[in-house]
Amino acid sequence: MTITLTAQNTLPADGLAGTLIGRAWVPGQVAGPSPVVLRADGVFDLSERYSTLSQLLEAEVPLQAVRGIAGKRLGSVEELLANSGAHTDPSKAFLLAPVDLQVIKAAGVTFAASMIERVIEEQAKGNPAKAESVRATVQQAIGDNLRSIKPGSEQAARLKAVLIEQGLWSQYLEVGIGPDAEIFTKAPVLAAIGSGGEIGIHPKSEWNNPEPEVVLAVNSRGQIVGATLGNDVNLRDFEGRSALLLSKAKDNNASCAIGPFIRLFDEHFSLDDVRRCVVGLEVRGEDGYVLQGSSSMDQISRDPEDLAGQALNANHQYPDGFVLFLGTLFAPTEDRDHAGGGFTHKLGDQVSISSPLLGTLRNQVTHSSDAAPWTFGVGALLRNLAGRGLLSPDSH
Repeated sequence: MTITLTAQNTLPADGLAGTLIGRAWVPGQVAGPSPVVLRADGVFDLSERYSTLSQLLEAEVPLQAVRGIAGKRLGSVEELLANSGAHTDPSKAFLLAPVDLQVIKAAGVTFAASMIERVIEEQAKGNPAKAESVRATVQQAIGDNLRSIKPGSEQAARLKAVLIEQGLWSQYLEVGIGPDAEIFTKAPVLAAIGSGGEIGIHPKSEWNNPEPEVVLAVNSRGQIVGATLGNDVNLRDFEGRSALLLSKAKDNNASCAIGPFIRLFDEHFSLDDVRRCVVGLEVRGEDGYVLQGSSSMDQISRDPEDLAGQALNANHQYPDGFVLFLGTLFAPTEDRDHAGGGFTHKLGDQVSISSPLLGTLRNQVTHSSDAAPWTFGVGALLRNLAGRGLLSPDSH
């Protein structure tokens, strides 16, 4: 059963009251992607002024830039949503992931509960059958109140010394309560999929889960200009066997979903709203299984501004900006099929990640080898923009 997107199951709770931007594939003699804005009277192409979404977010004040462009109407919000996802009519416009030339970064181990789960994965060596007994041992020794410890503080250093003495120190605790956050590259530029598309799980993975997260949109100057939702698909067995397999656990075809839209900060939405937001998760299997959970941003161990600053600084720049997954509190431990087996995805699972002010990101699980192959990279984008006359010296 495929996913059908509607305004009702996709837009934020306040509808189009916020400033929602994204990308759409625009049909024509030379079809291609364009940055778009959603308004009450439709979806509007902004490429007459900004050829990429990255370029738009590099404007001095992106919010004013969006409001200052009329744009070309592509259709109603409902029409574009209905034509978006795994099956589209290429003769009509459809929505894409709301990110193009930005680097796709992710922060890991930013919540105490999920930090403990990473330690458990490491101790269990990626074997879900061993996880429950390891969980009891680790929680008895460490507890679950690590949120009260400020990363990089003297208190954290003292705890580190105690845990080393007990033989329980972990690389995950190092990035969780140490001075340096884990910041890694989740996916290549242009590889993210949008709402309605299929998310890919490596066919050799037997222990994996979705990771519902808030994703910041940050320009090259380090300004956080908005936020969206993401699914940082995670292979717990691969990473549990070795942290050096992180790239294989995180970066596979269709393993990064972002959307449905970037909500720009304006008079109705701010970074403080991000700090307060709750991200909900629902997984519905074709076998009738239902998993629900949530991740509350007020439980995060590191502030979003700190994480963005650890990604972009004097030691690391992103000239086209970046998006940053902020991590998740959610780590499913309930058994799906049998006692001790834990949770793992099955083909056909429908995953919904939602937050009242950001809307809902919806995807369906398949194997990464069966998802549509990624073929539209940076070279293809540049050739496409040139063919559409969007790389002229007059473009912003």
